[in-house]
Amino acid sequence: MEQSAQQAQQLDHLASAPVPGGSSPFTAFGMPGVGGSAPAAPPEPRPILELEGEEYEDELDALSDWVDDFLLPVYGAEVTTAAPWCLRWQEHDDVVAWLHALWLAYQQHRDPEAGPSGLFVWHRDFLTHAVAAIRAPGGPLSACMTSPERPAHRLLPGPPPSARTEKASAAESASSEPDEPAS
Repeated sequence: MEQSAQQAQQLDHLASAPVPGGSSPFTAFGMPGVGGSAPAAPPEPRPILELEGEEYEDELDALSDWVDDFLLPVYGAEVTTAAPWCLRWQEHDDVVAWLHALWLAYQQHRDPEAGPSGLFVWHRDFLTHAVAAIRAPGGPLSACMTSPERPAHRLLPGPPPSARTEKASAAESASSEPDEPAS
């Protein structure tokens, strides 16, 4: 009886004692949830235009690889006035945002968890709409290349800031100017 009580006490102690170093002894056997915490979830993807510095550059490099090596060779179609393209598309923030969102959706829908119809859903719900918006005759690339024989690149001006933004900027610059001494 005494031995059973000691074993029960040891089991209670082992079950309640934290594992030194914060990892489970079962992790090495592919069982991280047994006696320890679950593995950390991968970070949520963020829109590329929210990234800065090296993080932005790394994401843009990966996106450019996907666009150049996969998207354009497969879905690039002919460059025409009805479907313009720009060799310097990375300089068009709106195009970068569209293509990044398309790439994130592609990654999600090609995952085995998306099931056998995952890529069909990507084509139907994402690819067709994004490409049509990017390459529309009046879209963000409309001032760029419309003929492969005449490469062109031009960023069109966007709308001016709202009156509210301009008032706030004027008030901010007026309050930040140093007072001039009276003569």
